[in-house]
Amino acid sequence: MGLLAVGTPLDWPEAKKVADHVREWGIEQLLAIWNRAKGKERDALLWGDEIEYLVVSFDNKKKEVKLSLRQADILEALASDAELLKQGGGVPDLARGEAKSARSAPTFHPEFGRFMLEATPGRPWGIGFKDLLDVEQDMKWRRQIAKDHIFECEYPVTLTTFPMLGDRKSITPFYEPSGPKLRSQFVPDEIANPHIRFPTLAANIRWRRGRKVELNVPVFHDENTPKPWKDPTVNYDLYNWPEDDDVRNGAAKDDYIYMDAMAFGMGSCCLQITFQATNIAEGRKMYDQLSPLGPILLALTAATPIYKGFLADTDVRWNQISAAVDDRTPEELGEKPLKHDRWRIPKSRYASNSTYISQDPRLRPEYLDPDLVVDEKLKARLVEGGMDDILATHFAHLFIRDPIVVFAEDLKELDLDKTDHFENLQSTNWQHMRFKPPPPGNDIGWRVEVRPMEIQITDFENAAFSVFVVLITRAILSFDLNFYLPIPRTTENMETAHKRDAVLNDKFYFRKDPLPRRSARTNGTASPRSGPNTPQPSRPHTPGPVEDEYELMTVDEIINGKRNGGFPGLIPLVESYLDSVNVDVETRCELAQYLALIRGRANGELWTAAKWIRHFVREHPEYQKDSVVTDGMAFDLVKAAERITVHEGRDGFARQMLGRCREG
Repeated sequence: MGLLAVGTPLDWPEAKKVADHVREWGIEQLLAIWNRAKGKERDALLWGDEIEYLVVSFDNKKKEVKLSLRQADILEALASDAELLKQGGGVPDLARGEAKSARSAPTFHPEFGRFMLEATPGRPWGIGFKDLLDVEQDMKWRRQIAKDHIFECEYPVTLTTFPMLGDRKSITPFYEPSGPKLRSQFVPDEIANPHIRFPTLAANIRWRRGRKVELNVPVFHDENTPKPWKDPTVNYDLYNWPEDDDVRNGAAKDDYIYMDAMAFGMGSCCLQITFQATNIAEGRKMYDQLSPLGPILLALTAATPIYKGFLADTDVRWNQISAAVDDRTPEELGEKPLKHDRWRIPKSRYASNSTYISQDPRLRPEYLDPDLVVDEKLKARLVEGGMDDILATHFAHLFIRDPIVVFAEDLKELDLDKTDHFENLQSTNWQHMRFKPPPPGNDIGWRVEVRPMEIQITDFENAAFSVFVVLITRAILSFDLNFYLPIPRTTENMETAHKRDAVLNDKFYFRKDPLPRRSARTNGTASPRSGPNTPQPSRPHTPGPVEDEYELMTVDEIINGKRNGGFPGLIPLVESYLDSVNVDVETRCELAQYLALIRGRANGELWTAAKWIRHFVREHPEYQKDSVVTDGMAFDLVKAAERITVHEGRDGFARQMLGRCREG
């Protein structure tokens, strides 16, 4: 998260009045960026990772664990550490490409939840293999620095969600729920970052929507779980705010865990990777080719089987965050005829991608989203300003949304050397990939952000997935790989990734042949090595039906390749890339440990965190096979996550996961 603006936010009725104004100024700022930076060439190939922590507080005597709402105090302690400042720690944002000297101290940033911390390296990583091998130690260092600046009873754990979030006893210090901003019957307003942007964002989403956000996650039905199951934490008699009528009007559904506030989504932790491309064409290509991989990465990193003290029948967080910030009105949702709103919108503003943006000749019209909604007036202005139709369509789609947080001070004059109005819309479209233009006033290039992955329990795992995404990106660019898939299929894949144990039990649409149909060499780079699982490039041919280009595959087939020929597998493609650049043996062995984790997750040898957490709960002596996670179970679970992180290390964690798998 970048620096937070300070100003006077407008409540929704006033913000709505200036929405067109903000959109139009945002488009002008975007065109100014476009004209300044469209020709930027040979920027450094850089990348960065973002790790998010939950800060928990243990009471070992009482066997209790709670979320610590001390984010501001912790950030202040980090910012005032003289030794960290000497090493370059502090405010700069790695994801925006602010390079520092080697061994720069990491930087820490606020997040939506007052119990969250975000940490990035003090400098962006280069593309060299030495940097890949430094990532894990840097992640360990970040966690240690965070631990050194919190209370002895606290710990920065990397769980996606806190298992008891929404239980009145789950936070310290305690605040009453049902405040004026969130109006939640489960969590207080004080659970959100106090910066005015965050409560305004939550309030205006609710205000625009006309009701509270609704998160309904299917409960996991165990042997003793009632059918139908009714969420026992819901108070149907509460009436502090008009929105409390929501539950009486069917917001809380049978057999679903019900949540009603932005904190239940934006209070989740994830692992994100941002790449700086050498130029805009390369950035657009990375955006397109990585997009179909998003659901696969989501399934591989599944880590979210508990909500509000109950086992869920899903494994990942994505749809819950989507619902937590869904500001669509009943008309936009298709629940009422269009009268006041301009169009029906198929997805929340937090959703899977709906556009491709590359000028790649392999991008067929049949791959595009037939239900894409675009602001044609704004698109025409972008095209008039010199932007090509494909990229203009992308941004005109993002700009169908209203700006949610508008500061009065920003409306005084249009400054084309700033990006405040553009970022107002860009940064509140949370898609699983994000294309980021260069900000003015520095040398930062065109960037692509990979957003779907769940945070992992250990630094080894987070490093492994970071390294894997970097390597597959290098393979895509080196071999000119083609992963194009019709966007509706990627949308379906994102839904599939939510299923319990989807990584093992379900199939995903994926392209059959990713290799370029030209020659054995592409742009002077080596092609993937030949082998029994590597299809050979074929001659140019007239494209057939799009449906013939993809098929349903298991995650194992996508990652490790088909055993009887066909799709080569992402890891074999990465290994072919490593062969082509002559990596030394020692480095190759280090990288192999990370690839082994990805391989094991895909073939079932190693469990996802979601499977391990679910198994931990179901084997706990307090568990009554009724889907309920007790306070004691939550304490033991979070303690186990801390213990694994501190003591187990990469080999211990892998052995533990493998052992659990074999026991199962």
